[in-house]
Amino acid sequence: MRIVITEFMAEAAVASLAERFDVVYDNALVDRPDDLQVEAGDADALIVRNRTSVDAALLACAPRLRVVGRLGVGLDNIDVDACAGRGIAVIPATGANALAVAEYAIATALLLLRGVYHSTAEVAAGHWPRSALSHGREIAGKTLGIVGYGGIGRESARLGRALGMHVIGFDPQVPATAPLWTQDGTAPRTFAEVLAEADVVTLHVPLSPATRNLLDAARIATMKPDAILINTARGGVVDETAVAAALRAGTLGGAALDVFDHEPLRAGSPLAGCPRLILTPHVAGVSRESNDRVSSLIAEKVAAALTARS
Repeated sequence: MRIVITEFMAEAAVASLAERFDVVYDNALVDRPDDLQVEAGDADALIVRNRTSVDAALLACAPRLRVVGRLGVGLDNIDVDACAGRGIAVIPATGANALAVAEYAIATALLLLRGVYHSTAEVAAGHWPRSALSHGREIAGKTLGIVGYGGIGRESARLGRALGMHVIGFDPQVPATAPLWTQDGTAPRTFAEVLAEADVVTLHVPLSPATRNLLDAARIATMKPDAILINTARGGVVDETAVAAALRAGTLGGAALDVFDHEPLRAGSPLAGCPRLILTPHVAGVSRESNDRVSSLIAEKVAAALTARS
């Protein structure tokens, strides 16, 4: 049986698969769609990250395909319905990168609240902007609002509480009466209440028609004017133009965006040059440790799925 891996995967996990299967590992294959379609022609399994589009065109080139392993959790790059229609198992790495994403959310909240870590060049040049940078905020005592209370949201809540934050959350799939709110010490709120009450809002929801532009100009206007917004979910969940406008107007305290509606960002993005903004290239869930966890989990699950279907 043949496994085609189109994006980067931990070497140990690739080696473990190569011991049992015919493996094609080319982490640049995602950028050569014609070659990808050829390789998919006799693939029993594909292993992808977020950049490989497993759509109708690719599926049509893969008549033997039985398993798609996703090195991550978001499935918006995979036509899940088409896979289901053909009996192709789609396997995400649920939970394996939750800690990495949660650490990113809390770390960027700390950076943006304090607001002093951009002064290296000034200080090195002999300037001393002490007065200007003496108004940063501490994270202890602040309210962390979590939108989407799955594994990553719960891990973010745990880290926030460890730093002395009050944690509130909203998830349309988790009723306010669900025991986990009490178990975790997180106060359930409506979405509107989270936006109104939180000093830091972190988003952990999938991209769907219901969540596209979930944070638009109108909803951003209901947040505290010094609130911090963090998006590690999917770019389409926030209106990037609205975020940029709020940052420039001083009606949003800061933002950290790891994901974007178009990746890479297009030239002339309204986000370019915004104050109090951290931009990173879709890496919140990627660390040495999480890559090892994600890769080994998907290697095991894909191997098990292929073996069970042989």
